Amino acid sequence: MKMITRRGIFLWILSALFLVGVVFLTVSYVQHGDEWAMKRYNRHLYADGELIGAGTIYDRNEVPLAQTVDGERVYAEDKATRKATLHVVGDPKNFISSSVQSTYDSRLTGYNLLFGVYSLKKYGKGNDLHLTVDSEVCRTAYEALDGRKGTVGVVNYKTGDIICCVSSPSYDVYDPPTDIDTNEAYEGVYINRMLSAHYVPGSTFKLVTAVCAIENIPDIFERTWDCNGAFSPPAGGEIICMSDHGEGITFKEALAESCNAVFAQIALELGNEKLTATAAELGIGSEIKISGEIGSFAGSFDVTGAAQDTLGWTAIGQGDTRIAPITMLRIVSAIANDGNAVSFNIVEGLASSAGKALNISLPQNKIQLLDPTVAAKMTEMMRYNVTEEYGDYRFEGLNLCAKSGTAQIDADEDHDLSWFTGFMDDEEHPYAFVVVVENSHSGTAVAGPIANTVLQEIVNG
Repeated sequence: MKMITRRGIFLWILSALFLVGVVFLTVSYVQHGDEWAMKRYNRHLYADGELIGAGTIYDRNEVPLAQTVDGERVYAEDKATRKATLHVVGDPKNFISSSVQSTYDSRLTGYNLLFGVYSLKKYGKGNDLHLTVDSEVCRTAYEALDGRKGTVGVVNYKTGDIICCVSSPSYDVYDPPTDIDTNEAYEGVYINRMLSAHYVPGSTFKLVTAVCAIENIPDIFERTWDCNGAFSPPAGGEIICMSDHGEGITFKEALAESCNAVFAQIALELGNEKLTATAAELGIGSEIKISGEIGSFAGSFDVTGAAQDTLGWTAIGQGDTRIAPITMLRIVSAIANDGNAVSFNIVEGLASSAGKALNISLPQNKIQLLDPTVAAKMTEMMRYNVTEEYGDYRFEGLNLCAKSGTAQIDADEDHDLSWFTGFMDDEEHPYAFVVVVENSHSGTAVAGPIANTVLQEIVNG
């Protein structure tokens, strides 16, 4: 009798363990089935480690950027387009982890919990992904960079649709360089610089300091300052200015002339805590999610306990601050959009191989980054930058509001970063932009013309 009881208990234990195992496998399958299906040993999807089975990726004008034809992955017909859209579309081996081909791989194959990749095996293609980017604009941006390392981004600041996202260096997926892993010219080639670069913001950060000043210094527009080419904080050190801007400089003039001395003085008056709070409110230090799934470098900003000269340098965009260009693009987009930052999207929709729209979660959030009155004052100042300093004639018909920047990386001027960011104050063309060119010089002279070329392509075709 005792033997039967023991056997019964043992069987109950085995049954319980079996049920636990079934539950564990079921939960694991639900949570990770798509990852298992996308392993490179799945011959329905990969050949020699390269993706071959997936749906078509289209740009906003229904131009196919990647598709599967007769069991092979085929990319855009035009070589320049392939290189310009590489970091958005992705590479055959999914080395570019932030690309849509990598991020949405299981959905592109048509994977589902019940049938796996059956539809791909049966029909030879998966689901189609429709993007917001314009491949023609991306090609124009890539060609404007002219082989230089950097990035160009354009977004509709009303809808959040990313029209252009280009990163350089790039390469042709049909002809990868044999020295891509050793040649310095291809350093960071698998990184989308728009999303993941850790850049010193240079004088574009003065937009952040300006927002903080408007929010915290009531008479900021009535005040004037002096600049003799440098500013020496009371506690020691020196902030160098690129020019001697003279006496009686207004706040608006200080931003237009990008006066380091004035902005360093304003930073000391604001103090560490207020500047830190504004930087955080504007998203520096927080990851940006593109289409809710593709993440960016969060950025870093810290002036806790900083000396006066360090605070002064940080407020003009030098120091230890690091941001991704997408962060600056979001800030200027919010300024343009009455202080509202909308969710950025690079995906427009997902459809089955038969053309039936499929559910895909795309965020449609709107966050108030700035008070509308602050945004309006910033718009006025950025417009003044163009009309009085950069030259409206350089950006004909764009009604541009902008800020340039030249970030010093080290003592070698040839290593400087050229920045140009802003937006079109135009209801018919609500576009914000950011351009960064590495190993360059003046933001207005180098990055500015690239921005103009790309925006003119968008507006005039």
